[in-house]
Amino acid sequence: MKIAVFSTCSYDQEFLERYNTGHELFFFKQALNFDNVLLTKAFDAVCLFVNDCADEQVLSALRENGVKLVLMRCAGFNNVNLEAAEESGIRVLRVPAYSPEAVAEHAIAMIMTLNRKTNKAYNRIREGNFSLESLMGFNLHGSKVALLGTGNIGKAMYRILKGFGCLISAYDPYPDVELQRDGLIYTSLADALTDAEIVTLHCPLTDQSFHMINEQTLKYFKKGAMLINTSRGALVQTSDVVNSLKSGQLGYLGLDVYEQESALFFHDLSGEVIQDDLIARLISFPNVLITSHQGFFTREAMQQIAEITFSNADAFANHENLINEIKS
Repeated sequence: MKIAVFSTCSYDQEFLERYNTGHELFFFKQALNFDNVLLTKAFDAVCLFVNDCADEQVLSALRENGVKLVLMRCAGFNNVNLEAAEESGIRVLRVPAYSPEAVAEHAIAMIMTLNRKTNKAYNRIREGNFSLESLMGFNLHGSKVALLGTGNIGKAMYRILKGFGCLISAYDPYPDVELQRDGLIYTSLADALTDAEIVTLHCPLTDQSFHMINEQTLKYFKKGAMLINTSRGALVQTSDVVNSLKSGQLGYLGLDVYEQESALFFHDLSGEVIQDDLIARLISFPNVLITSHQGFFTREAMQQIAEITFSNADAFANHENLINEIKS
């Protein structure tokens, strides 16, 4: 098949070319949107990532251009209008799971960095400052952690947190029987958040989970608690989190995703003025750590993404069962 790959970085091209199973690939650095959808003319498929736009307007144009397949090289698909895809006769396939340990381990790295302030210590030592003032952290052992979402990544996170000796409570509309047998107790969202010292998000973005962390739910947090989001940016109402940081109700914030990240993440904007006032405000806080959707970024995950993406493409081309198809 002839596949147009959008939102391409050097590492995308490297792994997709290495594990290509015989398809004709064309790489575009820009994210797919209606302004550049003409680039897809005469392609059989498009390969998209988290910040590409596949709304009703784009999907209609894709159909007119002859595109029959959308290959999401990620697990999330909130940027795809599935009803419009079905109406256009376009099949949508995704990579449902790839190295969940990669994201869980990144979440732990964010927790440890914010807690033990290793980023600040690194900078101090380079300047000859060996003082321990303002670097005190707390033990993870015995800390109450609210685990919101227990899919593949949440399960990996649970295993790591259990190893640290954390007191874990979970919220998920669909409890995992295996984790329940292991002793994990599921509660309501309010009960999970109440007095939590760390809240870590591992939920898909749905109508129900949109802005689940907001002014009201932040009140359940223990004063000075830590919030970590390595899942989807829109799970968090950013302006409410800023206010909570200013008041001291929220003590630490770690974000690997951001609601308006499409204009920022995966780009080098070091020579420009950031126009997003909210993220500029967040960057100014000393107790905030932001990474640029980096959680998935390991060699193992990139290999799995490429292999499953081409397995999906091969299944479509060979009229086989589409086990990773998404429908509305």
